[in-house]
Amino acid sequence: MEGETQFLCGVVEGFYGRPWSMDQRKVLFQWMQCWGLNTYLYGPKDDLKHRLLWREVYSPEEEAQLRTLIAEAQSRGLRFVYALSPGQDIVFSSSCDLTLLKRKLRQVSDLGCQAFAILFDDIDHSMCQADSEAFSSFAHAQVTVTNEIYRFLGEPPVFLFCPTEYCGSLCSPSVSKSPYLQTVGEDLLPNITVIWTGSKVISRKLSVECLAEVGSVLQRPPLIWDNLHANDYDSRRLFLGPFKGREPQLRSHLRGLLLNPNCEFEANYIPLHTLGSWYRTGEEDDECEYCPDKALSAALHDWMDELNQPLQAGRQSTRGDQRSSAPSSRCKPADAADSPSALRGTCAVAKLPVFPLNSSSPPPSPTKVKGERSHQPNQLSHQTPGTRPGLPSGGGRGQKAPGRGSCSGKGLLSESQVRLLVGLHFLPHEHGPAAQKLLQDLTWLKSNCHLVGTSNKKSPPQKVDEWRGRSSRFLSLCEDIAQLHCSVVGGANRAVLYDLYPYVWDLRNMALVAKAFICWLDGRVLSDSSTLASWRNCFHWCGKTTGADLLGVDSEPWVFKGGVSGEVQMILPVGNSSELFTHPPPLFPTSRLYNIRPYHSKDKAELYRMVRQLHLRTQGGQGSSAAHPDVVGDRCLGPCLALCPEYSFVLEDELGVCGCVLGVLDVRTFAKRCQASWMPAMRDKYPPRGGNAHPNTQDLLQLMEEDQGEYPDSLLYHFPSQLRLDALPELVDISVSRILLTALLTALKANGSQGVFCEVQPTDRQRLEFLTKLGFLEILRGEARSREGVVLGRLL
Repeated sequence: MEGETQFLCGVVEGFYGRPWSMDQRKVLFQWMQCWGLNTYLYGPKDDLKHRLLWREVYSPEEEAQLRTLIAEAQSRGLRFVYALSPGQDIVFSSSCDLTLLKRKLRQVSDLGCQAFAILFDDIDHSMCQADSEAFSSFAHAQVTVTNEIYRFLGEPPVFLFCPTEYCGSLCSPSVSKSPYLQTVGEDLLPNITVIWTGSKVISRKLSVECLAEVGSVLQRPPLIWDNLHANDYDSRRLFLGPFKGREPQLRSHLRGLLLNPNCEFEANYIPLHTLGSWYRTGEEDDECEYCPDKALSAALHDWMDELNQPLQAGRQSTRGDQRSSAPSSRCKPADAADSPSALRGTCAVAKLPVFPLNSSSPPPSPTKVKGERSHQPNQLSHQTPGTRPGLPSGGGRGQKAPGRGSCSGKGLLSESQVRLLVGLHFLPHEHGPAAQKLLQDLTWLKSNCHLVGTSNKKSPPQKVDEWRGRSSRFLSLCEDIAQLHCSVVGGANRAVLYDLYPYVWDLRNMALVAKAFICWLDGRVLSDSSTLASWRNCFHWCGKTTGADLLGVDSEPWVFKGGVSGEVQMILPVGNSSELFTHPPPLFPTSRLYNIRPYHSKDKAELYRMVRQLHLRTQGGQGSSAAHPDVVGDRCLGPCLALCPEYSFVLEDELGVCGCVLGVLDVRTFAKRCQASWMPAMRDKYPPRGGNAHPNTQDLLQLMEEDQGEYPDSLLYHFPSQLRLDALPELVDISVSRILLTALLTALKANGSQGVFCEVQPTDRQRLEFLTKLGFLEILRGEARSREGVVLGRLL
């Protein structure tokens, strides 16, 4: 390799968060060799001895690992660049610090490394008093030390310098007038290459004009540290889209381009594959145009084979080294890395725990028998110690919900599913086709929900049909997202699963809420005649702009967090309640399908059966007589299902109904209706005398009367609505209960509620803890009621 002339194109491991493992880096080198890339830069921010403890030399064990890695890169024709980041606490005028810096780099040089980088990114511009006395400026201090290190290492052909002003938006007052960059351009030795990220930290596009400007100031062509696919600034975003926005003709203005990709190793197949296509396009034929869409299709074709290989997390494919070096070859990935942290260039960086050079991988997934239900206790359950999980015989479960199949077992991801996956996790400034369609339809359905309002008789039939047609297509897309989640979990490639699971799980959850909300909108939004709210103002809480609108061309992607999930969240009426949507995924991935939908009258028997079984568990098997099996359901669910069924949602899994949430929009009105109609009906249904009477039945009937006790005006003024949540204890994914509750809160707020409360027994600590995490705060003790309880409420 001719270091002075070769265009450096490859990968920089420079993100914040858990570094990749040694095995993953070896697989990376296989990929790079396959796709014609030539340079790897080692600089993970959370490797202690790269940044925080840069003065410390590597131990003998770490030396052996690093020597092996350097040799592996060189054996595949790759240039290994070792980067050090001393800028956080170096004293530039200290001969001791300079000696320690030389010692560290000499150690790495002795291991076989022939290319180096000194990084001064993401640090404070201020200097200590000693440095202020020794140097004329901050840039002068950095340049002086960098030049000396460069000479000390024998002026290697590849030596990179990352300035503190490393993009246009960080230059003061501008790129062309920055005193800092002018000093770098004038005083830095000419064969040292300067790193640049573009006009922004994460540049949507790189233009010839901008590169020519910075090249003129630096007096040399820069090397691009490309953050296009970096995701360490947002734990809910992943970027699987193609390399884009950089024309191959830019190469004549650059020394090189290194892509700083996703923290999750397995997520980088398409970004790096398409980067290779970009590089080869410019290398093989300067007249040939690079097409991101064609490059994406080629990468998808190769990735399909990769995704369906039986690779275990933490283990490399035994066939991984048996690959040709031709660009069209397919290489096998190794293990998976953990979740991301925060980004290069952000002000506040929430870092993950620091891991050593050879970080380990996540544990393999547990063995699970097909169709078996995990028995993890649910935070919302009423299971008592010693009871057997699962419903007793006759519980009505065990039959699959109509129209919904199981996703258990290992299977193959289809190409359409992979395209959906990529489209939902595309690029920081651009959504893929599936995400665009999802957001456009959701926004349109929300904005035009008046067409199917509760008493809107004026809507033209064709407009109503249009709304329901788009609704059907939207619901179908949400189903596809749920199936995608199941396929990723049930797929053969466990390495991909552990890297992608938090993201497909998050989007699955958001799709569940959005789907339930759209189903609820049809015929349930209050009309203009309502005294509580109307469709004309019920959505003024919702986000009026999308993430793309907020971003614009000149904004960094972290201005609006959450990606597609975040935008769906903001469209919902309770979108600003972040605690409802941010929660960690389950420890062990589950492929069980769930569905949340509005209540239908045919669900009553199943819901009654469910709460009866929950009651039996809490009572140790003691309950009402067989003559009155509905008494528990009549007390717990009956009033809401009879008087306000439009605020009831049902949770289903593959075996049937497994939870529900019931709401009351206006407690005052509801209480009056109960006294007028519901309680007389119950007294007729459960007479106080007769051979079928049972003491427990009469106790529950008495509790029904107490349930209708009055709440103080001080409570109902701020919290006019009420809810009740029930779920089976054997739910595998506890987050589904949270999604179920969120579906109800969106409905209540859409029809004008400003707050909701619920009563919880003080002994039910699991439920108290769960609701507290969702922003429910204790607002009233049970002394104001006829029985003991804690009242928790939250504003909407």
